[in-house]
Amino acid sequence: MASNKMWCTVALGFLLPFSFAHTDFFTSIGHMTDLINTEKDLVISLKDYIKAEESKLEQIKKWAEKLDKLTDTATKDPEGFLGHPVNAFKLMKRLNTEWGELESLVLKDMSDGFISNMTIQRQFFPNDEDQTGAAKALLRLQDTYNLDTDTLSRGNLPGVKHKSFLTAEDCFELGKIAYTEADYYHTELWMEQALKQLDEGEVSSADKVYILDYLSYAVYQQGDLSKAMMLTKRLLELDPEHQRANGNMKYFEYIMAKEKEANKSSTDAEDQTEKETEFKKKDYLPERRKYEMLCRGEGLKMTPRRQKRLFCRYYDGNRNPRYILGPVKQEDEWDKPRIVRFLDIISDEEIETVKELAKPRLRRATISNPITGALETAHYRISKSAWLSGYESPVVSRINTRIQDLTGLDVSTAEELQVANYGVGGQYEPHFDFARANEPDAFKELGTGNRIATWLFYMSDVSAGGATVFPEVGASVWPRKGTAVFWYNLFPSGEGDYSTRHAACPVLVGNKWVSNKWLHERGQEFRRPCTLSELE
Repeated sequence: MASNKMWCTVALGFLLPFSFAHTDFFTSIGHMTDLINTEKDLVISLKDYIKAEESKLEQIKKWAEKLDKLTDTATKDPEGFLGHPVNAFKLMKRLNTEWGELESLVLKDMSDGFISNMTIQRQFFPNDEDQTGAAKALLRLQDTYNLDTDTLSRGNLPGVKHKSFLTAEDCFELGKIAYTEADYYHTELWMEQALKQLDEGEVSSADKVYILDYLSYAVYQQGDLSKAMMLTKRLLELDPEHQRANGNMKYFEYIMAKEKEANKSSTDAEDQTEKETEFKKKDYLPERRKYEMLCRGEGLKMTPRRQKRLFCRYYDGNRNPRYILGPVKQEDEWDKPRIVRFLDIISDEEIETVKELAKPRLRRATISNPITGALETAHYRISKSAWLSGYESPVVSRINTRIQDLTGLDVSTAEELQVANYGVGGQYEPHFDFARANEPDAFKELGTGNRIATWLFYMSDVSAGGATVFPEVGASVWPRKGTAVFWYNLFPSGEGDYSTRHAACPVLVGNKWVSNKWLHERGQEFRRPCTLSELE
């Protein structure tokens, strides 16, 4: 109560600075009559203040009700909710941007408890980098899975549990992030989507003038001068005094006039731009194209003759005593390189134990620098990982023993079990697990030789996307919870098998958990001996 009185004193002191400068008002009716008018003005100001506060509280109430429903849905199935990439992006955006705006709105008028709690919690919120990363993930999913902006904006994705959509303001935000990256192709796509939703009548804080400003420049940067002029004219219809748009229009008209003088049509310019764009795309093709096609389930298919050589079987680990009476189910996924899948090889209870052990340790996944051998993060590996040792849990020890029994390889020289969780648009672009001839120091510190083989557990199903693909041979291996796949990275001679180059496709919908064991050369001399011929 005392704090309220203090607030009133401060507020009135702010509204009536002259009251302390003029004393003895009671000695003059004339002065007192002036105060009547002053008080009337104060009452009007106070009513305006109350109205503004009520409007503000109404906004906050609506926000709280909306978030209450959203968080209630999200907390019932966090992984399923965040499995939708739009939900993940909007969570980053809300916590990084919108909660900050709310804080600014209520900062002076909410209780100290809320503000102190907000201040403490903000240090744990996502930052600009997180929001930008989530936005880039949406753009990556759009490209990899050939999604048009309307499909992504409306949330019409396969296998979603919690449908979500992007507002015009969200689309505008995506376009701005693409613009800051000089990615004018995606800037155009998302600014057009924002404009489309506003034209359809969506009520939004996004401003058509700002959208058209970004959009016209992005279109111009891609060489479509006539479209840029059309968009700029539309902008000027909304804001005739827009300084930059007026300047741009004069410049566009000047460029058009020069082209006419030189007898150079805009069509030629567009064709040239398309050729240049196509040339740039070829910098990373054809592997990139094959990789993305395989992620979509397209691309090279195995011939019927080769498929006949693939079998399902019960496997006892080459007469391993543990599996003679209870062999495991095994099926061939691919012939060259030979990729086999083990079914029902890890239980749900073991998966949950591994995940619980890994969660507190998850850090941004790293790659080995091909020159220095040092571990570092990379834009093409988007996931978090943790490492688990056999001695810290009987479950991990049991898993390691299982891998040794079924592969016939010594796991004592293997790396620890790596657990990885892929976030929104999580991926690992095409790479080799083994060190090539030009990377002699890649695993020098381990002292166990090169990575001879890879064992990969799938610890979750993925609603859409998330395949493990091998672009060199056209193989796609899809996640199935409780299974594992295994392949050799090296030939018996010790030479690397370049056909094992593989990638983890972006997760479109869902949550992908995997764990893998990289087995090394040392200790395998008698378990997988060299053949008589170096070519085998």
